[in-house]
Amino acid sequence: MSFENAEFREETLDIENPYDVKFVSEFLAKLDFDYDPRLVDYTMVLYTLNNEIIGTGSYQNHILKYVAVAKKYRATAAFSQIVTHLMDRLLQKHKHIFVYTLPRNTQVFEGLGFTEIATAPPLFSVLEFGYENIKTYQDYLRSKKMDVSTGPVSALVVNCNPFTNGHKYLIEKAAMESRVLYLFVVEEDKSSFPFSVRWNLIEEGTKHLPNVVMLRGGHYVVSGIIFPSYFIKDQPQSQISQKQAELDIRTFIRYITPVLGIEKRYVGTENYCKTTAAYNDAMKTFLPPVGIELIEVPRLQLSNAADEEQIVSASIIRQAIKNNELDQYLQFLPECTKSFLLSEEGMAVRRKIEESEGRH
Repeated sequence: MSFENAEFREETLDIENPYDVKFVSEFLAKLDFDYDPRLVDYTMVLYTLNNEIIGTGSYQNHILKYVAVAKKYRATAAFSQIVTHLMDRLLQKHKHIFVYTLPRNTQVFEGLGFTEIATAPPLFSVLEFGYENIKTYQDYLRSKKMDVSTGPVSALVVNCNPFTNGHKYLIEKAAMESRVLYLFVVEEDKSSFPFSVRWNLIEEGTKHLPNVVMLRGGHYVVSGIIFPSYFIKDQPQSQISQKQAELDIRTFIRYITPVLGIEKRYVGTENYCKTTAAYNDAMKTFLPPVGIELIEVPRLQLSNAADEEQIVSASIIRQAIKNNELDQYLQFLPECTKSFLLSEEGMAVRRKIEESEGRH
């Protein structure tokens, strides 16, 4: 499918066609992008009327990706034409569009109506556009805010894939040491256990804690929106992880902390995942200077069926399910999670994990 104006021609790329993919990949490689058609839903290409490629742009869900223009055409309206084309399509389906780019490019997107959320120089800036935005999320937080006059107000972010006794222990400790604990649940459905299931299990497992307020993480708390990496070439993974975490923490400090009056943030120690360890390190760097105390709590350890002492983690539970060894780790789970895993819906999740390849 193609569209024409007086200067340039727009064409939809067939991302299933290896020749088309190779063509765009080679163009983007010269501009330091690693194009991956598995990470997009749609790609368009902009040509001159003489069929010379000018630029390209893509999106996945409601995130703009791979927006790039050849150097010789950057003084033209090509960039705005590509972005406008993608926005017109996305706004038919979404109320919200995101883009992440190099900090030096933020002004170009701001000129098209985007608003910067956060920047982690020199690698990342994340911007948004739409009928809903960060202010919409702040309004949601205000609607859930508890008015308190004394005692610390704390925050804790959890995914709970699935909810374990380790999570329960951390939440109970944070709640006991706080006047109010705002418990943010990662909302993106990229986990083996869907968001609705994780939310319900946490809600059931913490109902005895009256000062816990559960909150949806939305697009702004440990979200794929705030964790970009697709367009960075030639950077160490440790540097990418560090800057991804910095974006998230800066967003938390700038937009969430002032609304809820957060004074402390709790986190479990990280023994396995380098990305999570980088996230914890970023909190140690950025939270204390703005007056937010970081409380790092050692992970709960329990004995498994073989009487071996282990740190309780959701990844161990998922691996046990995959290996059909869940019965050896039942003591790692609260009753609500055990009951779910034995239910019909829980059996469906277990089968999905057992049949999965790679990360689950």
